[in-house]
Parts: sequence; C-alpha cells; structure tokens
Amino acid sequence: MSQRSIKRSNRILLRRDRRRESGQGLVEFVLVLPLLALIILAIVQFGILYNNYETLTAATRDGARKAAVSRQAGDPVGAATQAVKDSAYGLDQTKLSVSVSPGTPWTVGSQVTVTATYPYSISLMGLVVKSGSLTSSTKERVE
Repeated sequence: MSQRSIKRSNRILLRRDRRRESGQGLVEFVLVLPLLALIILAIVQFGILYNNYETLTAATRDGARKAAVSRQAGDPVGAATQAVKDSAYGLDQTKLSVSVSPGTPWTVGSQVTVTATYPYSISLMGLVVKSGSLTSSTKERVE
C-alpha cells in the first residue's frame, strides 16, 4: 500500500468515528440535566427556608424588645405579639404562631421570652422531601 492510500483510509476512518460520536454529547447532557435541575431546585428551596428562618429570628428579637419596654402598656403581651407579626413581613401571618412567657404582670429585671413557630416544607418537583416547624426564641430583660 502506498503512503497516499494509507492517509486516505485513515481520513475515512476518522470521519466514520466522528459520525458515530456526533450525538454523544447531547445524550450525556440529557442524562445529566435532570440531576442538575434537581440540585438547583434543592439550592433554591434551602435558600427560601434559610430566609424564612432569618425573618422569624428577627421577628422574635423585635417582639422581645417590644415586650421588654412595654411593661406598663395596657396589653404588653398583645404588643409583643403584634411586633412579631409586623416584623415577619415575608411570612404567611395565618401560619405564624407566637407565644410570650411568662404572663403579665412583669417586674423590672425579670426575663420575658418570645417564641415564634412557622411551618416549612421542602418539596422537589412536587415531592415533599422534608417538612416541620421553624422555631425561634428570644429572651430579654424587662426594663
């Protein structure tokens, strides 16, 4: 065989190999795409969960501060509860549960605890993976 015919046969073989592998990248992408989409959706769900927890924590801190300075108000428990609800602006108010303890009357120097609970559900593509309640508690000394 001549050098020329060997080069020509090599080129023909390379073209055949390229034709056989022309859809390989697309097939691999289609196989990996659902997994990547699932990971991205999980990251988004955990981000929403973390945002809800931070909002709940800030709301209990605001409610405890309101309770600490509202000792002589007409309804200090109601004022603290309302402060939590006002501060939890991104959460569904109907699902938000707030408790203030101990009950009134409060004395200067005693501690008041504000606890808020909010339900969560992590669902990926319609399937609930985990659900439960986020709970945050803050203690303040009554002024």
